[in-house]
Amino acid sequence: GGATSATARFMAQRENGADLLGATSLLNLKDKDPMLAGVILDMSMNATIAASLQLGHTILGSLEGITTLHQKRVEQAGFAVLKSPDVPSILVETGFISNSRDSQRLVTARHQQAVADGLFDGLQRYFQRNPPMDSHLAWMQAQKQEQQA
Repeated sequence: GGATSATARFMAQRENGADLLGATSLLNLKDKDPMLAGVILDMSMNATIAASLQLGHTILGSLEGITTLHQKRVEQAGFAVLKSPDVPSILVETGFISNSRDSQRLVTARHQQAVADGLFDGLQRYFQRNPPMDSHLAWMQAQKQEQQA
């Protein structure tokens, strides 16, 4: 399926040193002293957590009014899938199947599209403000800044 091929493509590109968003390198600590590697990893994790929280706030703002927000703030959790040291990660709850109103809305194409549109809007706004290094978005931002100078 699509998810499997997208995952395989991501892993292959990660092995080749580039991610899907255009970064030229991911965190590589293999040749570092263990103490230095630990410090670099901690710094990277802290920066990634901050970026993840910022992304979460942007997504949450985009979903407001589209779906019932059971939490009006971004929360942190220690899920393994959210612990990448170099890629901001979020988990989005779109509703609860145990809630009858949520479960009725979650199965409709209209609501699913509205949630997808909200997620896309939030991602787009986040990456326009925080373009990955060496990405097309970063290049466009640099061009815009040059024109304004």
